[in-house]
Amino acid sequence: MNLETKLFGTVGVSEEKKIHFPGGIIGFPDLKDFILIHDEEVEENNKISWMQSVQEPAFALPVINPLIVKPIYNPMVDDKLLKPLGEWTDDDLLVLVTITVPSDLTKMTVNLKAPMLINSKERKACQIILEEEEYPVKYPIYDILKAAKEIAEKEQGH
Repeated sequence: MNLETKLFGTVGVSEEKKIHFPGGIIGFPDLKDFILIHDEEVEENNKISWMQSVQEPAFALPVINPLIVKPIYNPMVDDKLLKPLGEWTDDDLLVLVTITVPSDLTKMTVNLKAPMLINSKERKACQIILEEEEYPVKYPIYDILKAAKEIAEKEQGH
């Protein structure tokens, strides 16, 4: 199928790449189907992807694996919150967090409090709110990403 998007233009997507959030995502309960778009125009070490709505062409959220910006990210999640994912194993589970990109890029944050959990095998997903206080809604990441980029550039230079 072809998907018209505001950010990426027309994107060809196979039906099996669609990710279904039965309950929608936080703040947007009617948006239930998404595709994950990787930005191939940026350098290879960039780990930011986009959760693009299938229903709403103008709606796309930048997302990232939380372990890239917080290597010790292991929240406790009640099993009943994971029911929308269907049957899964640890290898099937993809965890992503949303990125907020304000006009001042140095204030960029991720939301560690409300991760998106995706069963990559069944293509079912949910977004949950964690109980733990140690995971903030606004976790600064600019300096972390900048340092990671500098390390990657040094490694490529040798």
